[in-house]
Amino acid sequence: MTAESPAPLTPDGIPVELASDRKIRYRNKLYYRLNHWPIWIFVFFIMPGPLTFDLFESGFDQRMAVWMGVVLLGTGIAGARGRLPGCEPRPYIIRFTEDRPNPLYRRVCYTFAWSAVITFGVLNTAGLVVAIVTGDWNLQQMYETAYFPMAIAIWILGAIGQLPRVKASTKGEGHERRYFYGSVWAMCIAQPVLWFMWSVVPEGRPGDIVKLVVFVGILAFVGYLSYRGKLPRTRPIVPGELAVSD
Repeated sequence: MTAESPAPLTPDGIPVELASDRKIRYRNKLYYRLNHWPIWIFVFFIMPGPLTFDLFESGFDQRMAVWMGVVLLGTGIAGARGRLPGCEPRPYIIRFTEDRPNPLYRRVCYTFAWSAVITFGVLNTAGLVVAIVTGDWNLQQMYETAYFPMAIAIWILGAIGQLPRVKASTKGEGHERRYFYGSVWAMCIAQPVLWFMWSVVPEGRPGDIVKLVVFVGILAFVGYLSYRGKLPRTRPIVPGELAVSD
């Protein structure tokens, strides 16, 4: 396919990447590995959801400093040993059709990433809905009572291989990664906007309605863009040739 040729499309009109057109990378450069480390620092730092809620509610304190130190040490050791996705000396996945075992470190990391995406999104949406219906703001209590039951349920799904990129085989990576990155794009855009609105939008039912509409609207719009393959790493990769997974 030449540079001028249009991208191939699925029957639904979604552009796909041809694995044979992707540049093969057999080693990850040091800066590439280091650039992925902060991602996993963030994922594991926000893992204790109630503590993260306190961070945005009251600011950084000694508990968070201790936890940050634990996360930095743990992820630093794992990254140096090549046991964090993107921090490996060489890409693990080369052939998208290859039925290759999914390493434990990938399954653990992506499980916790899914947990962060789903729990924070669901709880923040539910908190806004409850505030609009009842007139009471109970998000902190919801985090304290519901966060870990939700997170543990997602961890169990990951442990039994029922989440994208967390399955026992990497064979479906060309499609599974787009579900993951689409979800991450949606939350990484919607969540900061919601945090900003909590600071500037007046409290009360009208303000909560605005927050909910904007938050859910961003999730839906970015999700649609991801489905259409319009965002980085959200196009399906047609399997069958050599390709490197990002």
